[in-house]
Amino acid sequence: MISKFSLGFALAGALLATAHPSPAEDGADLILVHGVFYPVEPSGRVSGSLAVRGGRIVYLGDDAGALALRGSATQVIELSGRAVTPGLIDAHSHLKGLGAALDQVDLGGAASYEEVVRRVREAAAAGRHGGDAGDHRPGDWVFGRGWDQNLWPDKRFPEHPTLSRAVPDRPVWLTRVDGHAALLNARAMAALGIDAATRDPQGGRLLRDAAGQPTGVLIDRAMDLAHLPAPTAADRERQLAAAARHCVAFGLTTVTDMGIGEEDYEAYSALRRGGRLPLRAALFVGDDEALLARWFERGPEIDPAARITVRGVKLYADGALGSRGAALLEPYSDDPANLGLQVSTGAHLEAVARQAAAHGFQVAIHAIGDRGGLVALDAMERALRALGGPPSERRFRLEHAQVLRLQDIERLARLGIIASMQPTHATSDMPWARDRLGEARLAGAYAWRKVLAAGGRLALGSDFPVESADPRLGIYAAVTRQDLAGQPPGGWLPGERLSREEALRGFTLDAAWSLFLEREVGSLEIGKRADLVVFAADPMTVPAPEIPKAAVDLTLVDGQVVYRRAAAGEGGR
Repeated sequence: MISKFSLGFALAGALLATAHPSPAEDGADLILVHGVFYPVEPSGRVSGSLAVRGGRIVYLGDDAGALALRGSATQVIELSGRAVTPGLIDAHSHLKGLGAALDQVDLGGAASYEEVVRRVREAAAAGRHGGDAGDHRPGDWVFGRGWDQNLWPDKRFPEHPTLSRAVPDRPVWLTRVDGHAALLNARAMAALGIDAATRDPQGGRLLRDAAGQPTGVLIDRAMDLAHLPAPTAADRERQLAAAARHCVAFGLTTVTDMGIGEEDYEAYSALRRGGRLPLRAALFVGDDEALLARWFERGPEIDPAARITVRGVKLYADGALGSRGAALLEPYSDDPANLGLQVSTGAHLEAVARQAAAHGFQVAIHAIGDRGGLVALDAMERALRALGGPPSERRFRLEHAQVLRLQDIERLARLGIIASMQPTHATSDMPWARDRLGEARLAGAYAWRKVLAAGGRLALGSDFPVESADPRLGIYAAVTRQDLAGQPPGGWLPGERLSREEALRGFTLDAAWSLFLEREVGSLEIGKRADLVVFAADPMTVPAPEIPKAAVDLTLVDGQVVYRRAAAGEGGR
């Protein structure tokens, strides 16, 4: 059956054939037959087949039209009615951080501080994360990530003595789930020279007990006090490769890495040269004066194959809500003496934004609290006014945008600033967000629908490893605003829910647009790169609770299978 959308795609295929009349040139390398395709642009669905030549889509329409392109060397994949979407894109993530997290003690979901300590103690005793069993030295570090005090019965920040007693002979560094705080044991603080005399840095805080002694928790820029052992070049490559394999298994074909350094870039480049990078990576350079100076001098890296691009700069306006580092205009409702942390001044954000744009880079500013958002938007507005030209040339981005004043949501849209938001942050934070913010501020919290209603553009992601890298969880959270248990009934602040089509667009074409990649990927359009996901069950039609369970059977990048589920059937040759 041919939908009205199929006719348009078939016509485009016919025009392409007219431009290349040779049968040898018009043969397809790959055809996916008898499927249901969601092009995104235009919206709707196509029942039929899709053909690929030279890594790009050359046909989408009825089965007969695609099979007419079949040659002796054409690979045919039988879909048997399975659903296909464009390759999914995570518009805000940390592939480097995910690779490191896969190497560390997993503290995600720990229901108590005692459970955190148990996992760390067992990992240290087993010799992992710093040496073989029985062969580690006292100076070998133990690293972990993922603890969240909001999941614990008393919801208080941990203090180091319990951890220090459990692991006394090795320094321990445990990163909070959001990456904006860390817990250290006594051995680690001694190794780093952190004691009662250590002062809070600008934009950071050391939590202290009643006697003024550090509790072991460092927040935001206080983590910069540490000079931790650096991974080797081989470690970086191994971790990035593992993280990339992890992502393509979820249907991710393009990811971002927010805040890389020069060593990270070299690791990416080595993987690319060695053919070990199975997805696309859009890299944003971290806010370091010397690093930025080098990149501004050399200019953006625009990969003709769109595998690695470097054309963004990552800045910070504030910290995170879970660690009470997000900068608020009024105090935290559950901590009346605390306004959060402004990590960078508006003058700094504006200056870097102007420099970046002048050298061909976009800026992405992390802003979670309403004061952080206000400072970031003020800085970007001043920069845009000074630079001139349409905002679409700059594509400035507000990262997270978790709590905004309603007038700032309108301003964001008016200025053409992209709202880079992460749906699973809402469902992770909803048990305690009201405590932090009070009722009134929730009107502008995780407000995806309000952004769209104001005429803004959403680029969706996960912020992994803060959240899972699985984009199915993001789509589910976007359309339900519920956790995986279906709570709360009807969804949290349900007026902000998205349709499935809006959520898919946010994880595909609009995410691509936010990275200057919309001409290459993000939709199943003729001429675009054949980045595709084949699902065992249709995520656009199954009951909403089944979206996270819609298994990814195949992930393709440039028309090549980079992931195949072991149990997935695949007919044809």
